[in-house]
Amino acid sequence: MSDVQGFEALRELEGAPPPTQAPPPLREQKLDQLGRAYATGKRKNAIARVWVKPGKGKITINGKESDAYFARPVLRMMIAQPFRITDRDGQFDVYVTLSGSGLSGQAGAVRHGISKALADYEPGLRPTLKHAGFLTRDSRVVERKKYGRAKARRSFQFSKR
Repeated sequence: MSDVQGFEALRELEGAPPPTQAPPPLREQKLDQLGRAYATGKRKNAIARVWVKPGKGKITINGKESDAYFARPVLRMMIAQPFRITDRDGQFDVYVTLSGSGLSGQAGAVRHGISKALADYEPGLRPTLKHAGFLTRDSRVVERKKYGRAKARRSFQFSKR
């Protein structure tokens, strides 16, 4: 193509309407056949499989009520945080199966799972949950014990004798 032909092609484009920008695709709602949103939450060695569906705010963990499973109020507060920050208290029923770690790690895993499931159920809540840091997996785990040490970093007591 010569320069003259190139300029003619540009002149033809001058009168054309500007290309329209399509809005970025919004996230879609992800539900199973029963109308529930599923997500996996993790913290330390705890893994929480979480199902969220519309309901009266009942939280069931390994077949027990959340008040019976998490006796400490701090842990119950932790798992309720995603609902409080999004103003969805008492609007969803949650079913959780938990395994691994201790109660603190399990509560963190449940919070992570509920947050992810809420974001899948109502994609509009994602920015609020993301800003609060509930969608980020806390990657801190226990450091392994090293050979020749009492714990991961602690040495055995030194004695000169």
